[in-house]
Amino acid sequence: MELWLAKMHPDVRSLQSYYCEGKSRLETYRQMVQAMLVEVRAGKQVCGAFYGHPGVFTWPAHKAIEMARREGYRAHMEPGVSAADCLYADLGIDPGRYGCQHIEASQFMFYRRRVDPSGYVFLWQIGVAGDRSFARFATGTEHRQLLLELLAHDYDAAHEVILYRAANLPISGPRIERIPLGSLPGAQLDMHTTLVIPPSAAPAPRTEVLERLRALEAAGA
Repeated sequence: MELWLAKMHPDVRSLQSYYCEGKSRLETYRQMVQAMLVEVRAGKQVCGAFYGHPGVFTWPAHKAIEMARREGYRAHMEPGVSAADCLYADLGIDPGRYGCQHIEASQFMFYRRRVDPSGYVFLWQIGVAGDRSFARFATGTEHRQLLLELLAHDYDAAHEVILYRAANLPISGPRIERIPLGSLPGAQLDMHTTLVIPPSAAPAPRTEVLERLRALEAAGA
């Protein structure tokens, strides 16, 4: 992909080198933003190319645009195909049927987030769930066990979940692996894996609202 991009313009620079094992990703992201803003301030037209959707789990893209606009430069984002779009297609999920909640796995662990078991729940970056340093590329089975204990409030250990990773190359396919939720701590995961939790319960009807709607319909409203 980098070689292809290099054919489009004589000055193509990779931001990949800012990543480093043990280095906080927040520091990496700040360096990426500065690398783009330096060229913007020099009067150049700058295009940042990110895989997937540039606004989905891509802090540097949002921050670069924010800072550029604050400094008086014109900046905008073009949409792309995100991992969520690939997920809907690969798994045949219609988000309008049951509804979906998208939550980053560590945020789910750090904060009191409420899940709706009657809809789909997507926990992103499950492979680094519980990482408070932002410097690790993976967390261990103990972190996943803690996550499992939190999910056990709403789901049975036998409930089938899906480990999903979108294809990032035209020659590769997606990862779609179905496992019992209780097997999550020992599963092979990476930071690009998404945990897909299908509905485990039927939605509870709002009886009082349905009755009022029937009354409105009967009245010709």
